[in-house]
Amino acid sequence: MDQKQIEEIVRSVMASMGESQPQAQAPAAQAQCSTTQCAAPTGESCAMDLGSAEAKAWIGVENPHRAEVLTELRRSTAARVCTGRAGPRPRTQALLRFLADHSRSKDTVLKEVPEEWVKAQGLLEVRSEISDKNLYLTRPDLGRRLSADAIEALKSQCVMNPDVQVIISDGLSTDAITANYEEILPPLLSGLKQAGLKVGTPFFVRYGRVKIEDQIGELLGAKAVILLVGERPGLGQSESLSCYAVYSPRVATTVEADRTCISNIHQGGTPPVEAAAVIVDLAKRMLEQKASGINMTR
Repeated sequence: MDQKQIEEIVRSVMASMGESQPQAQAPAAQAQCSTTQCAAPTGESCAMDLGSAEAKAWIGVENPHRAEVLTELRRSTAARVCTGRAGPRPRTQALLRFLADHSRSKDTVLKEVPEEWVKAQGLLEVRSEISDKNLYLTRPDLGRRLSADAIEALKSQCVMNPDVQVIISDGLSTDAITANYEEILPPLLSGLKQAGLKVGTPFFVRYGRVKIEDQIGELLGAKAVILLVGERPGLGQSESLSCYAVYSPRVATTVEADRTCISNIHQGGTPPVEAAAVIVDLAKRMLEQKASGINMTR
């Protein structure tokens, strides 16, 4: 979000609150907010970078009885606490950050994983039956099936009959893939190989849905399939990755209860390196028990 967009949001919010809009100043470096909130003891500023650590740590409660308690609470959670109120309404800074986080979440759904990034990782790229992002969002059923070209590419370029097949897909979050890839895939592949398992050729599926792993597993004859896919982003959290693991998937018979899911993989949740170790252990147990999802014994 650039400065122009931020200023437009500020003007919109001020107008809806019935307050005067800040006057534009010629030098950007000397721009000052004319609202009384910007002079508040809590340091509210309309010019603050809404994605900065300062904005995330901002406390909007005026004249707190014990400021150190609020500081510790704010540090301990990513929830929207200690934002203060302006009568019955949220303060301007809190509302602007809410809108910015919402925009960030929408952006990561609509963004594309760059083809250059996929090539830089040395991954084979295939597609579902989806041709563009708009169709991906409106026709989830097509994202569950491989295109004809993808089927031929996998047959000719991938290891057949692996113990474990690892798939990467953009899903609903581009940031989840690009932010976590380097910390989860190398240790995951290394861990699977050290466990003595035959690992298939990892590849990237553009516009893939979770159920596409069933067709891939059946096509390649994989005993177990692990799909790393971007989660639907939350408010301000756009880097969360999920792992969907399934044993001996079949398009006609596999149901959602047959999958084991490990979610919330990102630096603020389960760290990617730690998740890789958990997934390796899960794959070993799936192969030992010849089951996944609710069919696994605990």
